[in-house]
Amino acid sequence: MTTFWDEQAATFDEEPDHGLRDAGVRAAWAELLLPLMPSASSEVVDLGCGTGSLAVLLAEAGHRVRGVDLAERMVEAATAKARAAGTTAEFVQGDAAEPPYAPASADVVLARHVLWALPDPAAALKAWVRLLKPNGRLVLVEGHWSTGSGLKPAECEALVSEVREHAAITPLRDKALWGREIDDERYLLVSLQ
Repeated sequence: MTTFWDEQAATFDEEPDHGLRDAGVRAAWAELLLPLMPSASSEVVDLGCGTGSLAVLLAEAGHRVRGVDLAERMVEAATAKARAAGTTAEFVQGDAAEPPYAPASADVVLARHVLWALPDPAAALKAWVRLLKPNGRLVLVEGHWSTGSGLKPAECEALVSEVREHAAITPLRDKALWGREIDDERYLLVSLQ
C-alpha cells in the first residue's frame, strides 16, 4: 500500500480537492473547516494527510498542525508545501491507524478519506479518540464511492458512536469543495464530546 501512495504523490495534487490550487475550491474547504476549530490556535492532528493541503490551510489560519502519512513521498510533498507557505506545520511518516502522537495532545483530529481504507476502522477510531484532549473534536470527511467502496454515512456514524457520544453528519454535495460535480456520497462527520 505504501508503494501505491508513494507513486501517487507526484500527481496527487492535480485533483482539485487534493491540491486546493483553485482559489474557489480552497475557499470552500476553508469555509467548511475553519469554523469547526475550537479556538484561534487549536492543536490539530491530520491523519493520512497526503500532500498536506488541509494541514497547510489550517496552519495558515494560525492553528498548530501535525500530520502523518504512510507514504514517504506524501510526507516530503507536505513538508515542501508547508515550507513554501511559510507555516510551521510538521509532518512525519507513520501509520494513521496508530498515530505517533501522545494521548490527549490534540484539540482536533482530522482525517479526510482515510477511515474507509483502513483494515480495522473501529480500532483506528479508538486510537484517534485517545489523541483528543477533553472536549476535543473528531472531524472526518468520508464517502461512499460510486465504485461501491467507502463507508455509508450510517456506517461511519455507527463506528464513531462506539467511541464517542455525539456524531453529526453533513452531506458534502457542493461541487465547490470538489472542483467538479460528484456522483458519489461524500459527507462530513463531526463528533464533539
